[in-house]
Amino acid sequence: MTDAVAQERPWLTNVAYRMLGSLAEAEDAVQEALARWYALTPGQRAKVTSPKAWLTTVTGRICLDVLGSARARRERYVGEWVPEPLPDASQLRGRRAETADPADQIVLDESVDMAFLVVLEALTPAERVVFVLHDVFQYPFDDVAAIVERTPAACRQLASSGRRRVRAVRSAPVPSAEQARIIREFKQAWEQQDIPALVGLLDPRAVMVTDGGGLASAALRPVEGAARIARYIADIGVRAPGMELRILSVNGRPGLVALRGDLTVNVAAFEIADGRITRIWGVRNPEKLRAWNERIATTQGE
Repeated sequence: MTDAVAQERPWLTNVAYRMLGSLAEAEDAVQEALARWYALTPGQRAKVTSPKAWLTTVTGRICLDVLGSARARRERYVGEWVPEPLPDASQLRGRRAETADPADQIVLDESVDMAFLVVLEALTPAERVVFVLHDVFQYPFDDVAAIVERTPAACRQLASSGRRRVRAVRSAPVPSAEQARIIREFKQAWEQQDIPALVGLLDPRAVMVTDGGGLASAALRPVEGAARIARYIADIGVRAPGMELRILSVNGRPGLVALRGDLTVNVAAFEIADGRITRIWGVRNPEKLRAWNERIATTQGE
């Protein structure tokens, strides 16, 4: 039974990351859920018909508590808060098939797309937990109700509310090939300090959010408008000579990664609509780049 429980860690990590948007917090939540399991007596464990369901319930409740306190903590966060970006393990050297790295355990599908995770940040804690469990993982409302301690009918309302809010602000994803092409052109324009080209690739009302967490330089507020974003990005190139840009998978979608030597210093995710970049999320907080820096990406930029 113990081995079977340990095998549920990847599943639990996937659930917790989507609920919290933070790999570190997800890992802590899963660890706490497993600790609670191992704290049960043999007799108590024997009464659990499905350890996976038990662990999911406990993990969901822990995540609900974390989300409840997250807003207060993020009010104290320095600058803007962006979900933690995830690398694609196939692009990193030194990964082993049996690695226990939490980043390697996340299934990179549309439910971890950065734009999707940012939308989830706008939901209430209960909405987010119910929406993730039901709409993403197809958990029955009766099971979800036990996790959030609401009635199934209330959970249906929460899921419906979350669904409406997600649909209201989320753009339809563009094909990966098209996104990669636009980002390739963006990368070339950035490297060439071509501000008109950068402006042309950005929607006039584009918004860029950068997350330094007080540990790395970043804009403390969103940068709005194509011209302002282009100038900001061009200025980075001037202030950080020798920075190498690579097009790599970020949360399962083509993104842009900046390295200085062997150190990843920025990971950018993009939202694109009608052939132009509408949103950029740049993460510079080194605490959120640990999965990128533990084993350095070797895929050459295009």
